[in-house]
Amino acid sequence: GLGLILNFVFQYVIRSETVSLLTVGFLVASFAASVSSLLAITVDRYLSLYNALTYYSERTVLCIHTMLAGAWGVSLCLGLLPVLGWNCLHDRTSCSVVRPLTKSNVTLLSASFFLIFLIMLHLYIEICKIVCRHAHQIALQQHFLTASHYVTTKKGVSTLAIILGTFGASWLPFAIYCVVGDPDYPSVYTYATLLPATYNSMINPIIYAYRNQEIQRSMWVLFCGCFQAKVSFRSRSPSDV
Repeated sequence: GLGLILNFVFQYVIRSETVSLLTVGFLVASFAASVSSLLAITVDRYLSLYNALTYYSERTVLCIHTMLAGAWGVSLCLGLLPVLGWNCLHDRTSCSVVRPLTKSNVTLLSASFFLIFLIMLHLYIEICKIVCRHAHQIALQQHFLTASHYVTTKKGVSTLAIILGTFGASWLPFAIYCVVGDPDYPSVYTYATLLPATYNSMINPIIYAYRNQEIQRSMWVLFCGCFQAKVSFRSRSPSDV
């Protein structure tokens, strides 16, 4: 959000080509980091279910730091591309809907997003399969599928659907507009399609807090200083995601 504000200010209020390159680079890096973080969370969630028995023993702080460093490293490299010369300041015909990014630069970013979206879609489908398989195994052990197991499985799958649906609804308009949009279109179209992408980072914590009882409990402890549950909070089962 800060990158979007800075980019707008230096594009239309305080005109400076050098600062414009810096702000658009910051904008690209921050948005790429946001998408990469969501991908990293998806991969981590998948591994925690796929290797449920060995996940906590194999996962190390170094592994997490490596994943974060990789996500931010790639994001910073993408953000530096306009600053290092991949821009349209000297060739207006090559400008994209996001000035001063070139059409080829924006196409690369859009293609990267579509690839990440497909990877996340595939992983979430696999997660849903694992969750349903866990519920089925529990049902076989107990000879029937209890109502609580059914509700847990349904809630877990619906949460994944909401997260992925929100991610697609927030980012797809801008990614599609970058490909099909014309640089002569009013800039308000670019900002109108880009704003929902900033909302995605704000909506995700709300989804997690609303759907996850452990987060609800932590929020109660944080803001109330004490916890007097009106409903029982249970431990996570393998079906929870």
